[in-house]
Amino acid sequence: MQQLLQDQTAIVTGATAGIGKTIAFRLAEQGAKVAIIGTNAERGQQVVDEIVKHYGVDRAVFYRLDVANYAQTHEVVDQIVKLFGKVDILINNAGITRDQLLMKMSEEDWDNVMAVNVKSCYNFCHALVRPMMKARKGKIVNVSSVIGLIGNAGQVNYAASKAAMIGFTKALAKELAPRNICVNCVAPGFIETNMTDVLNEEQKKSILSGIPLGRMGTPDDIANAVIFAASKSADYMTGQVLVIDGGMVM
Repeated sequence: MQQLLQDQTAIVTGATAGIGKTIAFRLAEQGAKVAIIGTNAERGQQVVDEIVKHYGVDRAVFYRLDVANYAQTHEVVDQIVKLFGKVDILINNAGITRDQLLMKMSEEDWDNVMAVNVKSCYNFCHALVRPMMKARKGKIVNVSSVIGLIGNAGQVNYAASKAAMIGFTKALAKELAPRNICVNCVAPGFIETNMTDVLNEEQKKSILSGIPLGRMGTPDDIANAVIFAASKSADYMTGQVLVIDGGMVM
């Protein structure tokens, strides 16, 4: 079967667990070489080892990085470009939550969420925009959230960060379209990850009652959309938000 991303090179942030890890595996499965970005070196190397085992010795590499750090990000991106010769695909997936009602939310919790969720997008896109423009091609996929569309009590920092990613996506898509670079956004609903594992049964039941398809999504549901957006099948799509939520916010 023909691979959708044969001979492509991708960067995935927040790729040592959950949705990011699944995206990295699916990219490798479709023929891409993948640079895994994360903060946990042990988990990162495990992801690399699993990808290498299944898909080949040159298929993945891990970089430990604070994605909110501008200088470190540019340095690592330069290393990746030198290693692989190019970067065709960027998946901005890194994200954290620090949930709290606004009246109790600390400045640190606001700043950390905005730094990891939003500034990381700026850092990686800024580092890659010149080589992608020079190549006159590229796919950027930002992983936002339906919370950026509808908001959620106790998550003003997270909602603001994910809404910012959507605005960032649309503006950058207009800037880069003349160079044949597509920038799109995926907005997951409630997905079965470590973030939702902490919910109790009552909370899960309440969430499911608002999802027409009657289940939470899986990381594969999100990875499917990301692979599409990163492939030639989406060459005429840019500036779009793909909402993958089981119908929750339709």
